[in-house]
Amino acid sequence: MEEAQNAPAYGRTNWRRFAVAVGVPTVVAGGLVLALAEGALAANFTVSGKQFKLTADTLVGTGFTQYSGELETQDPDYPGGKIPAAMSGIKSATLVGLCQSVAVGPVTLRIEAGNDENNPVKAENLLIGMSELGGNATFEDIQIGLDASTMTRDGAESHGAPGSFGQQSRTVTIENLRQKAYYTSASTFVLNGMSLKLHVGGSHECYQD
Repeated sequence: MEEAQNAPAYGRTNWRRFAVAVGVPTVVAGGLVLALAEGALAANFTVSGKQFKLTADTLVGTGFTQYSGELETQDPDYPGGKIPAAMSGIKSATLVGLCQSVAVGPVTLRIEAGNDENNPVKAENLLIGMSELGGNATFEDIQIGLDASTMTRDGAESHGAPGSFGQQSRTVTIENLRQKAYYTSASTFVLNGMSLKLHVGGSHECYQD
């Protein structure tokens, strides 16, 4: 096993299906799929097209939005340079027991942080472009079926295309979070107790499919 402070965080997996399963009615996932068919918002950044896995014991967020989108990519696996994704925005979040992993052949880059619940990972103005999300979720003051372009609770200036499906809530809590994502951004991301390691050989991803 080797350790490194700088390594490319790229994994590879083909995008097969659009799945959002966070414990709310199935109409939510269905609506996101429908919104993609009707035309989704294209993001103004380019992603690698490779996915990474993320887990957390607990995520607690305020100002949550979710809507359908498309990510730009130059990966030849995606004709047209577009990747359908579920976009989630969270204005402020804390995460306990964070793990993020990216597998490239026999090498896995794994980052852990926030294992002390008194010093969790903290993030502001999160934006996540994902293909899968699972866990035990609790939403407070949730609104489902909004026009995505009208949502405001994460504080972002723009969301989905006008007329596309969206949902938002005042707070979100997800226990046993499991996520596959193409993209994450934040205005600040504080990784308390961070550990970054490169593993060669064996299975060292945060979770197995």
